[in-house]
Amino acid sequence: MFDLDLWREIFQSINKNKTRALLSGFTVAFAIMLFTILFGIANGLENTFEKFFVNTAENAITIRSGTTSKPYKGLQIGRLIRFDNKDLEFLNKEFGDELEYITPKLSRSYQLKYKNKKGQYTITGISPDHQYLEKAVIIKGRFINQKDVQNKDKVIAIGRLVEQDLFVKESALGKYIDLEGVVYKVVGVFSDNGGDSQERAIYTAYTTIQRLYLANDEISSITIGYNPKINTDQAFVLVQEITTKLKNRYDVAPNDQRAIRIGTQILQGKKRLENMTTGLGILIPIIGFGTLIAGILGISNIMIFIVKERTKEIGIRKALGASPRSIVSIILIESIIITAFAGYVGLLLGVGFLEAIGSSIERYWITNPSVSVSILYTATIVLVIAGAIAGFLPAKKASKIKPIIALRNG
Repeated sequence: MFDLDLWREIFQSINKNKTRALLSGFTVAFAIMLFTILFGIANGLENTFEKFFVNTAENAITIRSGTTSKPYKGLQIGRLIRFDNKDLEFLNKEFGDELEYITPKLSRSYQLKYKNKKGQYTITGISPDHQYLEKAVIIKGRFINQKDVQNKDKVIAIGRLVEQDLFVKESALGKYIDLEGVVYKVVGVFSDNGGDSQERAIYTAYTTIQRLYLANDEISSITIGYNPKINTDQAFVLVQEITTKLKNRYDVAPNDQRAIRIGTQILQGKKRLENMTTGLGILIPIIGFGTLIAGILGISNIMIFIVKERTKEIGIRKALGASPRSIVSIILIESIIITAFAGYVGLLLGVGFLEAIGSSIERYWITNPSVSVSILYTATIVLVIAGAIAGFLPAKKASKIKPIIALRNG
């Protein structure tokens, strides 16, 4: 294997038969390149799916109230529907097993002041579950907890950029902020991948907002996170059931679309992406592996042709005393070298193509198309092994031919 003369002879053979080597290499390179591109596109779709839910949980659904647009049960149109704390209890009671999280939302815009720094921010009353629905990551202290809700405490969790705006280089944790005459204690600082607006959010217990500013238990909207074990189709059924029961609860006409609204944009987007991902997840591996198989068959045919073409050469080698093992080794190693090098070239071409088109295909819901290095190496190794087997079998057969017959057939 490490005989210098053997390696010199192999490279001389490759150099002498450039067309043959290029033909073999092209088959392998093309197969690996196409395999890389196809799997890169599939991964790009998955990246889009993850990006779509970067700032909100993928199982989040928001329920909002409005005014009735149709008369029902003797009630006139234009009635204002307002949710309250009892609706939280109602949803938990009716759909508890199908819900993972539930949080009300009450938002108000106020001017915040800390020492000589001021700023206009939106403070939102929520429950502890909001942290998971909005994917807020605590970097200091803690988030709003159930004790804050029960005690209606004047505490807040602020976004990273709020701390940066008002406290500059000072830590906000444990400090007190004046919110138009009401002093709140900062108990936590969080980050959020949803962007600057999310990192300038301020959260407190929804009961605190109700006590200090509303003097009632009304809430603006309710966000739920359905059980992740429920699939998308089951989630649509759940939305319909929630809508129906809330309409019955408030005597709203079944065909009234304004009084109680449940946002299903995330759910619809998830369904579309699931359909695309499922379809391409089946199609792309089939095409990808089909490409590999085509590459393997191509290599096999080429290697059979190459061995047949070299029958006379094999006869001369045997006549000069070459052993069958040495003859097989030359052909086998030559096949592996060509396949491995061409596979690496195809890998580079595929990765380069994905990087070149990366930003231009985001409009087709393909984000940062890339492919795992381990998958690429595995595919290349499969082709190398296939090339070795494709070269070994005919070479082994040819090495057993008697020199006189090989010379005659050549």
